[in-house]
Amino acid sequence: MAFTSKDVMELRQRTGVGMMDCKKALVATDGDMEAAIDYLREKGMATAAKKEGRIAAEGIVYAKSCGKNHVLLEVNCESDFVAGGPVFKEYVDKVADYILANPVPVEEVIAAVQPITNEYVMKMGEKLSIRRYTLYTENGSAIDSYIHMGGKIGVLVEASEGTAPEVIHDIALQIAAANAQYVSKDEVPTTELDHEREILRAQALNEPNPKPLNIIEKMIEGRVQKYYKEVCLNEQVFVKNGDLTIGQYLKQNGDAKIIRFTRYAMGEGLQKRQDDFVGEVMSQAGLK
Repeated sequence: MAFTSKDVMELRQRTGVGMMDCKKALVATDGDMEAAIDYLREKGMATAAKKEGRIAAEGIVYAKSCGKNHVLLEVNCESDFVAGGPVFKEYVDKVADYILANPVPVEEVIAAVQPITNEYVMKMGEKLSIRRYTLYTENGSAIDSYIHMGGKIGVLVEASEGTAPEVIHDIALQIAAANAQYVSKDEVPTTELDHEREILRAQALNEPNPKPLNIIEKMIEGRVQKYYKEVCLNEQVFVKNGDLTIGQYLKQNGDAKIIRFTRYAMGEGLQKRQDDFVGEVMSQAGLK
């Protein structure tokens, strides 16, 4: 698998490791980005891998409610200028209204609202793409949403019945800020834990003076507990009160339970087309 200078830059951004080491990692893994991250972590050069990948597409994450239905959706466009304008938001709001009334798969939403999409494409002169949505319906539960930075991050949270609005809103803010992946430890897939243990074991064995295996295994379990505190909502430190975990905060507030949540970061996993002018100049100069 080939890779470019932009891949090297992305790997650097995702791991914080120097450019040359990032290039070596991509060479060693045949250009596989995720394998290169593992390679750097095993060598002890990167302590973590950012989960969100490339945030390159333009658009917004948007939330709307109607009755018991609550939707979180992402709609993409081509430029940040359009994304920040009222006409684009008007279009996204109409898409949200359709979903709230017709919670069908996203492919069917796209087909059903195509006439509206065509109308707004003509108005704005850009391609518009309904990427994804999640819809929660209240069923003896409490639901809240939060949109951060004008649509860069959006969160939808469902909590147990009777959870105070300010509590569930605090949880939505926490998820936006700390990017939990799961509600609790028991939701973390065994395969993911096994993979994390392999990385941690390789890190320990690659140290200049590796410790005995029994000590390494104890260290790994300690680091797994730290991993839980990063990815599990209930184990995270509460961003508004560093003396509490989220689990403790919920217990203090009527022993509330978080049932599920969805977090969208606008454009995660997408890459906007852009010309590699630097690479082109380097190539023409014989430096690439």
